[in-house]
Amino acid sequence: MSSKDLLNNIKKLREITGVGFKDCKIALDENQGDIEKSIEFLRKKGIAKASKKMNRTASEGLALVQEAEGRISIIEINSETDFVAKNENFITFCKELSKINFSIKANLKKLENTKMKNGILVKDNLVNLIAKIGEKITIRRAHFFDNSNGQNFFYVHSAIEKNIGKIISIVKIDGITKDKNEDLGVKIAMHIAASSPLAIDKEDIDKKIVDKELEIIKAEIENSGKPSQMVEKISNGKINKFLNDNSLLNQIWIMDSKKKVSDILKENSLEKKLSILEFVRYKVGEGV
Repeated sequence: MSSKDLLNNIKKLREITGVGFKDCKIALDENQGDIEKSIEFLRKKGIAKASKKMNRTASEGLALVQEAEGRISIIEINSETDFVAKNENFITFCKELSKINFSIKANLKKLENTKMKNGILVKDNLVNLIAKIGEKITIRRAHFFDNSNGQNFFYVHSAIEKNIGKIISIVKIDGITKDKNEDLGVKIAMHIAASSPLAIDKEDIDKKIVDKELEIIKAEIENSGKPSQMVEKISNGKINKFLNDNSLLNQIWIMDSKKKVSDILKENSLEKKLSILEFVRYKVGEGV
């Protein structure tokens, strides 16, 4: 590494971590100039400023979709504040990342080592952006839907630009007939964005989530003073409601409160039975 490159990397590392020149140089020397590894090195050494800076919560940001030939990708990039999420440099970075994400089928490891238009790797551009903006920025998650075994539909809630927003859902449906019931796909994606299901059907919901919910329900009933013989009966009823409320097929259809999503699929099955194969719902910052 040239002296100029070393000085530039020291400057970037100082801007990101707040650590002094000497410690930044040691960290870079120990990690062959890799800034991300140097940040980790400084944190492990217990340098307060670095730990404080890098432990900020990045729960704002953007979700973006990319679509071509029936295939769809989605990616979430987080920032610390909504102010940065509206920053032109951040948005431009996210847009290019979304295109790359589509081309490499949402492989985040491959993504960070892909060159961007300026000839610099994504991971290095990310470091540069953090240094420029002064906030923690993370590439959180990504997903890719191929165009086999069904058709893909997506919905962006309150889009800030085309294919960019805070809540985005994608659903793959088998059995859609061209020019006849295609509009249903977008409506189901819209339902997913609004109703936030955990899984397609009841048995698909993570057992750990169900067990935890049941534990909470039983404790709540016991604390309310109900007789012990009633706890099991009441808790069974409540957990069944929880499963229905959080499984897509059993949720109440957002456009008709008298029907479930499963009813809508049956009613709109034409040449082939409609079935939901897969879905994702990204809400920026959820779970961070």
